[in-house]
This record gives sequence, structure tokens and C-alpha cells, in this order.
Amino acid sequence: MPRRKPNKTKKAAAKRFKITATGKVMRRGAGKRHLLGHKSSKQTRRLRGSQAVSETHAHHITDSMPFSHRG
Repeated sequence: MPRRKPNKTKKAAAKRFKITATGKVMRRGAGKRHLLGHKSSKQTRRLRGSQAVSETHAHHITDSMPFSHRG
């Protein structure tokens, strides 16, 4: 009889995403790593903080992180 694989957190997903207390998946904005000299201050300010992942993709991330949320 085959053994069932245990649930494991995908560490790559755990480093990139955070799940809030309400269950939203948050991510960092793309485009703020390098080549910032020619980007406007308005654009770099807009990229501060974190943004919510769309509901379309959120379930893929929560599947990769089984112990970080309820339900």
C-alpha cells in the first residue's frame, strides 16, 4: 500500500507571500529591485508596501502553504 506524503510548506512560497488574519494573500510589487534611476519618484512610491494577490491565483498559493491559514 503506498504511503501518503505529508503536508509540507513550499519554502519558496513562504518567503514570497504572507497570509493575513482575514485570509488575504499579500505579495510585494514587482519592479523595485534595480534600474530605479530612470523610474519616477511617483512610480517607486507606488511600489512601496505590499499588494493583495488576486482571488484567481490565491488558492494556488494557499495550497503551497498548508499551515499558514485556516480552512
